[in-house]
Amino acid sequence: MPNVRRPAPTSVPPGRVAPDSLKESHSTGQRVKVWHNPDLLSFSHALPDFTAGKSTPREFLEQCLDAIAARDKRVKAFVTLNLVGARKSADAATKRYESGKPLSPVDGCPIAVKDIIETADMPTGMNSSLFKGWRSKHDAACVFALRCSGAVIIGKTVTTEFAIGRSGPTTNPFDVKRTPGGSSSGSAAAVACGMVPVALGTQTIGSILRPASYCGTIGFKPTAGTLHMGGIHPISATCDHLGIIAGSLEDTWRVASQISLTLGSPGNQFLPGAVPPAPRKPRKLARLYTRGWLELDRETREIFNEVLAALEARGVKIESREHDPELAILEDELDGGVDDGLAIVAYEMKWPYGEYVARFGRQIGPRIRELVSRGYEMTQADYKRLLVNRRRIQSLVQKWSSSCDVFITLAASGPAKLGLSHTGSRTFPAYSSWLGFPAFTLPLMEVDGLPVGIQLLGAGGADAELCAIANWVMRELG
Repeated sequence: MPNVRRPAPTSVPPGRVAPDSLKESHSTGQRVKVWHNPDLLSFSHALPDFTAGKSTPREFLEQCLDAIAARDKRVKAFVTLNLVGARKSADAATKRYESGKPLSPVDGCPIAVKDIIETADMPTGMNSSLFKGWRSKHDAACVFALRCSGAVIIGKTVTTEFAIGRSGPTTNPFDVKRTPGGSSSGSAAAVACGMVPVALGTQTIGSILRPASYCGTIGFKPTAGTLHMGGIHPISATCDHLGIIAGSLEDTWRVASQISLTLGSPGNQFLPGAVPPAPRKPRKLARLYTRGWLELDRETREIFNEVLAALEARGVKIESREHDPELAILEDELDGGVDDGLAIVAYEMKWPYGEYVARFGRQIGPRIRELVSRGYEMTQADYKRLLVNRRRIQSLVQKWSSSCDVFITLAASGPAKLGLSHTGSRTFPAYSSWLGFPAFTLPLMEVDGLPVGIQLLGAGGADAELCAIANWVMRELG
């Protein structure tokens, strides 16, 4: 793929996301340039052809494999592929559709899996020399749920070291000199290139929302604990999340819901239904002016303001700190506490990473060694204080959410940065990870020819309500 944006195609192949025109903000008279990537796939869009006998899951899979063959040498999204297993699964799904008996709403859907998530049929290397070639004897809970549902597991995607350390080789699909974001770098790049419609990712600080923003895809980080974490290599017991990166909101919800409804997650909510909640127009959105705004370039600020103006032109009230002093107080609380998230992660990383460092020393990257050292310097009282403060601010956000529908901000600090060694700032996505609250990245902005995502952040447990608003925003703006 060339590094410059390509024009939208005049026709849309089966399974592709149809292009949208640029939207106009009636309050400013200016056009909001909406990101468009004609390579994005949608399983949900292809599904009617399967049921009508016009196409098959095997044909859809071959479309994905053609994209991998054409683009992965350049983008380097995958570390492992199981082509034999994928074709066998797709053929089985094809027979089920031919007989009118698909297993589930994701039967035949090609899915890539981040390489810290265990798969019985492929190694799980975690971008670490310690686990090179290591193979689990079972699938992670999420992979098991998807296989039981007929999904086609294509391969494993690149991650940073243990999803928090050294970067992998993946490049940004739209400029090989730029980062794709981390740590779900391969998952986001694979979706952006049309290699798969959906990929599994994880987030402890910013690892779904940021790469989805940099690569122009949908990213969904559910409320903490909603999707089963069994079989996923741990970083932080209270900050780790399993989530979805996809080319369409329909596929995002379809796959998340299927994992949730198949296995559940002990003591947590279920995500209902195979299709996203119906679009719901928000009455009021609260714009968060947290400290990430200090990191932004002028063009990103201006385009985000145009997006807000376009929403206001459609009758949505945008609340901000200039008009509501209590929102300013909440933002100050968020900024004052968000660094606690990394401290919590450091404390909870003492196992297994403390053992890894003790046994293998500098085979473990410097960032992980630094975090482990920080964790050992903390006391139990320090850790307890961090958890108490987090619960307090969670309560403040939940209370404030009763007066607005959701919070709106950016998913990353502008377009993807040059260089591959650093995966970009985590400032914008860190709040939802630290709080454990649901968030979406929506690929609605184009800045200097590159994608930047809008972030919608909701109250804990309100994933379906957040998705309904995301659905409306995507329908209205792109």
